[in-house]
Amino acid sequence: MTLVTQTSQVRQILTEHRVIAVVGFHHDAMKPAYYVPEYMHRQGYTIIPVNPALAARGESFFGHRAVATLAEITTPVDIVDVFRRSDKVRGHLPDILAMPTPPKVVWLQLGIRDDATARELAAHGIDVVQDRCLLADHRALL
Repeated sequence: MTLVTQTSQVRQILTEHRVIAVVGFHHDAMKPAYYVPEYMHRQGYTIIPVNPALAARGESFFGHRAVATLAEITTPVDIVDVFRRSDKVRGHLPDILAMPTPPKVVWLQLGIRDDATARELAAHGIDVVQDRCLLADHRALL
């Protein structure tokens, strides 16, 4: 698979992939890690929040219970959307690779980049988008 850089590739991802697991999901509606997934939910995407603290409290958002890890998700996920600092991305690699069905895409939000981890994910057949905002790209391209 590839490191995604072309607008046409991003458009295709947003058109074809409808289930998004959000690593670093936040419960505060003022934070991008909440309002970006909320926007995508309103556009018809399925959103699965991934946040250990919210999962421990049994909280649900957009009709889905928060989970502590990606490996807990039993339904196939198309996109793993990451809202964690660049230096924390590598720590999620084992969890991504342990998913029962690997995601088709790992999307690192605007300002988030880890080239080494992106290459490793690509080597496992997973497309990687780095340093792009899901909401902004959806609004611009669809």
